[in-house]
Parts: sequence; C-alpha cells; structure tokens
Amino acid sequence: MKINIPTKITIARIVLVAGLLIFLFVFQLLGAQGIYLDTVLGNTGIYLIYLIAAVIFVIAAYTDHLDGMLARKWNQVTDLGKFLDPIADKMLVNSLLIFLCVPSSFAPGQMTIPAFCVILMILRDLVVDTMRFVAASKGKVVAANIFGKLKTVFQMVAIPVVLLNGFPFSYFDASWGYGRIALILVYLATAMSLASGVIYVIQNRAVLKEESHGAD
Repeated sequence: MKINIPTKITIARIVLVAGLLIFLFVFQLLGAQGIYLDTVLGNTGIYLIYLIAAVIFVIAAYTDHLDGMLARKWNQVTDLGKFLDPIADKMLVNSLLIFLCVPSSFAPGQMTIPAFCVILMILRDLVVDTMRFVAASKGKVVAANIFGKLKTVFQMVAIPVVLLNGFPFSYFDASWGYGRIALILVYLATAMSLASGVIYVIQNRAVLKEESHGAD
C-alpha cells in the first residue's frame, strides 16, 4: 500500500513525539540518579532541555495542521490517515500533559501542571472518543463544537508556555506570583475541555440511550 504525503507527515509526528518522550524520560532517569545535565538560559528561567521540548512540540503541533490541510487540498484523505491522526494528536498532547504534572528530577525550578487538570482533560478525551466510536458504529458522526476547538488552542498555547517555565509571561508575574499566567492558560484549557465534553454528551445523548436499549 502506497502511503501519501499527508499520512507520512502524520507518521513523522508520531515518531517525533515518541523520540521526544524517550528524550525526556532519559533525562528524568538521570536526574533521579542525581545526574543533572540541564542548564538555565540566562535570567529567563528556561531550562535548555525544556526549550528543546517546546520547539519539538510546536513543530509537531504545526504538522497536525499541515497534514490535514494537505490531505484536503490534494484530496488525499485516507482511512489510514483518519486512523493515525487522532492517535498522533493524543500522543502529542496527553503525553506532555502527563509528563508536566510530574515534578522534574533534573530541573528543580521547572513548573508543573496540576494533576487534577491533567486527569480532567484526559478523562474528557476518553469520554468523547468513546462516544465517537459508538456513534461511528451506528453510522453517525459526532460533530465538533467551538469549545472543543478552543480547548485545542489553549492546550497548544499552555503546554509550550509551561515547558518554557511561564516565559514570556513570567516577566509580568512579579506582582501576581510565579507562573500565575501560565496556570491561568492551563485552567482555561481545562475549562474549555470540560465544557466541550459536557456539550458532546448532551448533544449526543441519544447515541448512549440507543446503546443502553440495545443492551437491555
């Protein structure tokens, strides 16, 4: 089977994210052993390794836009692409959310994402993805809503900002408290995630009711 360019870009994103996770995991293990190889860049508060992770995240996030745009433009939307794209997206966002809720063993001053925010956003994805699967099995489509798109936007902004230790907003945090603006972005992403999840459930509750009747 010949793989088209948009699908190759999606596969490249999966490989890129997997490489990023291995990269971060290795440094986490080294830090746990008391080996610190990271450095802070000047007075920015940014750790070099997290800067590299932020750059990779932004590149991978852009490929998410690029592969979809090219697939539609060139009329190359395939079942393989539709299968791999959400996997790549979940790998990119959810893996970084989980990593950033664990205190760094090699960068002591690195900020983290509150665990409850990570749990809520991942649970929302599980619920929505399950509903989409059930709907698809019945030949129906679960439509996206504006809050789901806002959730994605805030996640794509909040994650690199947290990786950069609140930069550039950290310069405005003096009177607010360290990392306050970055955390606000995280909370907004969480709120949009919950709002979109509730709307998905309400708008598509008929799918669940049909499933329940079928089980009876």
